[in-house]
Amino acid sequence: MINQVTLVGRLTKDPELRYTPDGKAVSNITLAVNRNFRNTVGNYEADFVQCIIWKKSAENTAQYCKKGAIIGITGRIQTRRYENQEGKYVYVTEVVTERVQFIGTKQNEGKPKDFEHIGL
Repeated sequence: MINQVTLVGRLTKDPELRYTPDGKAVSNITLAVNRNFRNTVGNYEADFVQCIIWKKSAENTAQYCKKGAIIGITGRIQTRRYENQEGKYVYVTEVVTERVQFIGTKQNEGKPKDFEHIGL
């Protein structure tokens, strides 16, 4: 079986870093990934993909990336469920990242156009 995904997209907001009770860094991000075709009005649409980043990659992404930054990720698709306050199950599909690569910023903001991969 193969469960691998590679995405390149823009961050929809600044990454928020938090830590689990046992001290592991984690960040949930959303990547806006453009589709390769135009809709009926001639515009490109985007998919908004939920991703989870762990450990040093989460810390580095939170430190070096802001809303609009272009990043590449590789990882695996995971589906989980939880019970909401109304007692109904909510299913969530997300990408658990294994590798993050910083590619560029929204307006280059005086930084190098390309970033090197910074740790896992």
